[in-house]
Amino acid sequence: MNNVKLLDCTLRDGGYVNDWEFGNDNLNCIFERLVSTNTDIIEVGFLDERRKYDKHRSIMPNTNCVEEIYGKIDKKNAVIVGMIDYGTCGLENITPCEESYLDGIRVIFKKHNMHEAVEFCREIKKLGYKVFVQAVSITSYSDEEFLKLIRLVNEIEAFALSVVDTYGLLHQNFLMHYIELMDYNLKDNIGMGYHSHNNFQLGYANCIEVIKYNTKRTVLVDGTLYGMGKSAGNTPLELLAMYLNGNCGTDYNISQMLEAIDCHIISLHSKYHWGYNMFYYTAASNDCHPSYVKYLMDKHTLSVNSINEILVQIDDARKLLYDQEYIESLYATYQKNILEDSEALQQLSKKLRNREILILGPGPNYKRQKSKIEGWMKGKDLTIISINFIPEDYITSYIFISNAKRYAQISTELKEQPDDLKTIATSNVTRTMGSFDYVLDYSMLLNQHEEFPDSSFVMLLKVFLKIGIKKVAVAGFDGYSLEEGKGNFYKSSMEHNLDKKIAASVNKQVEKILKKLSGTLEVEFITESVYKGVKGEKEKI
Repeated sequence: MNNVKLLDCTLRDGGYVNDWEFGNDNLNCIFERLVSTNTDIIEVGFLDERRKYDKHRSIMPNTNCVEEIYGKIDKKNAVIVGMIDYGTCGLENITPCEESYLDGIRVIFKKHNMHEAVEFCREIKKLGYKVFVQAVSITSYSDEEFLKLIRLVNEIEAFALSVVDTYGLLHQNFLMHYIELMDYNLKDNIGMGYHSHNNFQLGYANCIEVIKYNTKRTVLVDGTLYGMGKSAGNTPLELLAMYLNGNCGTDYNISQMLEAIDCHIISLHSKYHWGYNMFYYTAASNDCHPSYVKYLMDKHTLSVNSINEILVQIDDARKLLYDQEYIESLYATYQKNILEDSEALQQLSKKLRNREILILGPGPNYKRQKSKIEGWMKGKDLTIISINFIPEDYITSYIFISNAKRYAQISTELKEQPDDLKTIATSNVTRTMGSFDYVLDYSMLLNQHEEFPDSSFVMLLKVFLKIGIKKVAVAGFDGYSLEEGKGNFYKSSMEHNLDKKIAASVNKQVEKILKKLSGTLEVEFITESVYKGVKGEKEKI
């Protein structure tokens, strides 16, 4: 195990969370601390010709910039490397190694670029650098494809080949399978390495397995200070150093690592945050690109169970290659559970058609303007319908549920309600136990040609149109606020992050639909709302 080398990539992989803007003083201090820790290999940033030189950032257009930022610091015995994402930095930006502060260059690439990327590595090696070949998304490789890559690496006799678990999918048995393929097939003078991501909280445990593996060749394990890195983060460097010092006779200065974390990294973590969370777990557990999960979560209409049901449908060949049109089509198909709902609509028509109806929404004015609501209600024989929440102050007759995520939040409370509270649900929502009183076809209530077709408020208004209701009153439908920090719901537990541009678009869309409804369905706003006073166009939707 004395052939294990500790590689730090804080200033490169960590830079994903802050766009590599550490500040010049911090870059130098972190780097100097890392040198003092006796870390074997230190990666100081990306080489990327698309970015202008900025002394405050660890992403640089050429190798000369590395000297500009770090050149005054004695690197002692550390091997200093930079990274190139193949295709983002041409050879013209790389000076010969003897003229450079860098000792080596790591090149990352996707599977379909392996031949061109390895040829690029060959040219870098000719310039005198130690060349590290980094196979990203290693889980996308078949054994045959990985052996093909190993043969290419053998041809150029790279310094090392590393497997990169880009989306944190590897468990130990699969990881060690790749390690064994490298050990049995690489030339003896080529090292092998592992770069983790912590989606399953396995980064540290996996690194230990690699460290313990019995081999004569050089083994590289990557880490970052405090696990700093994109998405779920990386294996913490300080944990690897602790294990190596305790079990492998190394002498890494962990105190210097902790000083760097305390002085420079903790403040970044509080601002940007990285590490294990449900978002990255969901992506990893479905072996898919995190952007698929983000797209579905940003809808704010799906329960986690529904998201998983959609992710399972992704074709294996597309799982790690994000395709927005593809996930949009899967989402739309999933939501459109075609249902024959004529009987349910007929029953609702009989119950509601001749009733005076008040619809309650969960906007802040539901609470703030309670006296206005109660004043309007006084002396009226009302049927009250709430949307996706259970009101605390009013006895409701019906609850309309079209949002699976909201249903998941209220399902337990719903079981405790009186039997005379009836549920009207759209077909994209599945009840945990039993069945809803009325189930309506979700697809027929969508506003198909709108950017945000599944507004619960608008969907319920469309139900009223279908069953012949001419007038409704509404309260607690404030519209989305465009003010920073101002809530959109009377309960903080209901809040979710909504981009201002999206909020503005949703408001405009609802206003547009309300205009079309005017003359067919009269909507009276009891509480203040951005929609109040919208003048109609007297056309049907």
